[in-house]
Amino acid sequence: QVQLVESGGGLVQAGGSLRLSCAASGGTFSRYAMGWFRQAPGKEREFVAAISWTGSTDYADSVKGRFTISRDNANNTVYLQMNNMKPEDSAVYSCAATRRYSGRYYKTRMGSDYDYWGQGTQVTVSS
Repeated sequence: QVQLVESGGGLVQAGGSLRLSCAASGGTFSRYAMGWFRQAPGKEREFVAAISWTGSTDYADSVKGRFTISRDNANNTVYLQMNNMKPEDSAVYSCAATRRYSGRYYKTRMGSDYDYWGQGTQVTVSS
C-alpha cells in the first residue's frame, strides 16, 4: 500500500511560481509511474503531467513549457514546478501512483490507470 502526501500549494499572483511536492511511503517508489492531476470547482479532474519510473515525462498541452515534473527516487518524492502561472491553473492538485506496467517509459494520462492518490493541495492564482 502506497501513501502519498502533497505539499507546497498556496496563493500566488499570475506570472508567479510554485513547487508542489508529493512524498510517497509504503511501496517501492522507484518503480512507480507518477502523475499530477488537478480539479477546479465544478470541473472534471484533468491530467497535468506524468513521469515514468525512469524519468520520461508527458504534459498536458495547457501546461507544456510552463510546468516541469521531476522525481527524486532516493527521497521517494515527485515534484511539480509551476512557472508563469495563470488564474486558470487554480485547482486542487493531486498526485497519483501506478505500477500496472513495468516499462521503462510507461506513464499515463488516464486517472483510471492510477491505483494510489494523495489528498490534494490547493493552488490559487490571483489575477
